[in-house]
Amino acid sequence: MKEIYSKVREEISIYNLKEYEGKEVIIRGSVHKIREMSSFRFIILRTKEGLIQCVEETDISIVKEGEWIKITGILVKEGEWIKITGILVKEEKQELGYELKVKNIEIVSKPKEQMPIIINKKELNLNLVSKLDNRIVALRHPKEMAIFKLQEGIIRGFKEFMNNAGFTEIKSPKLVSGSAEGGADVFKINYFEKEVVLAQSPQFYKEIMVGVYERVFEVGAVYRAEKHDTSRHINEYISLDAEMGFIESFEEIMEIEVALLKYIMNFLEENYKNELKLLEITLPQITTIPAYKFSEIKEIVSREYNRPIKDFEDLEPEEEKLIYKYVKEKYGSEFVFVTHYPTTKRPFYAMESKENRNETESFDLLFRGIEITTGGQRIHDYDMLEEKMRKRGMNVEGFESFMALHKYGVPPHGGLGMGLERLLAKLVGLENVKEASLFPRDRNRVRP
Repeated sequence: MKEIYSKVREEISIYNLKEYEGKEVIIRGSVHKIREMSSFRFIILRTKEGLIQCVEETDISIVKEGEWIKITGILVKEGEWIKITGILVKEEKQELGYELKVKNIEIVSKPKEQMPIIINKKELNLNLVSKLDNRIVALRHPKEMAIFKLQEGIIRGFKEFMNNAGFTEIKSPKLVSGSAEGGADVFKINYFEKEVVLAQSPQFYKEIMVGVYERVFEVGAVYRAEKHDTSRHINEYISLDAEMGFIESFEEIMEIEVALLKYIMNFLEENYKNELKLLEITLPQITTIPAYKFSEIKEIVSREYNRPIKDFEDLEPEEEKLIYKYVKEKYGSEFVFVTHYPTTKRPFYAMESKENRNETESFDLLFRGIEITTGGQRIHDYDMLEEKMRKRGMNVEGFESFMALHKYGVPPHGGLGMGLERLLAKLVGLENVKEASLFPRDRNRVRP
């Protein structure tokens, strides 16, 4: 007898049932919904992949005891975890093309209490606070499940691309002695007899490892102690980081990101069709991605949309949306690179442009009106780095390990960091980036 597992065992997908047609199988999952008709009893079972309909034909009148329904001689209830034995039969009316004719049911786990929210409707229909307050249960809704399967897909696609491109995966520490960005927005932690901070970025370690493997990447959490509470920010997020040596210009980093995004979108299209269909997602088509210098696009947006420039050193959220609108109308692209950010708005290790020392060889990538990636070329010359740090009033001695890297030599290099949750949120069409985090952390939320 073949078994369809909802746990990691000999995995058989509910989306590949053809070979089991007419055979007796076992499927495990949670009772998502129970429906009853005059001569049929239906159980919609939720597995880790989605929903499958199980049906029992009967001429016996349905027996109810409160909200319970009697099926195959035992009582089952929505929310219970069960094991069903049955025959897999073709049913074209079902989305999967098959349903399970029930022969036997075994209850393996019963909930202590009724769920605090309804998850067996087509839409979850909860506001953000209620969704996050009930996260443990809300994540069981099929559309919530699909969102985070796509998150998995982005990570898988990212890693596969990087491996194929000759990058080595690393894991950097998250307890560090100082800020990678040189700012004050850090979480301070008591660490035995000293104070350390949570890493804002794996930047130092990526650059160190360029001197070892030349090309490296990491998927890991980063922390920003920013006190805002907006739809764009969370204080702990997952960063998709890459760093590569022996580059000749920062445009090489942009080129590899274009190839990376194409790969991820194709990967999702090939491997996550069911999630894309359930969430009604149309993936962006990427050929080339247009690029504008920071100063240039600021002026264009100001002129095109009659909007005075207020911040000459950074992009405002409204400007990012207008840049997207402009580029979408002009090129049909949902992505746009903004390059040559002011030196004052980039970290101390950002390479300055030879033509204009007030600009950096750096970029941001905007997707559907929000920045999802920051990248660029780094300073690899020891004297140049030391000079820039002292000009900023930084304590060079406090960066002993990082400076040692440059003292002993490192090739010209650069890299990028992409925010997973922002990319996912814009891909799915979520209004708040917190909805793209399994368990978001902000100023007020550290549970569950």
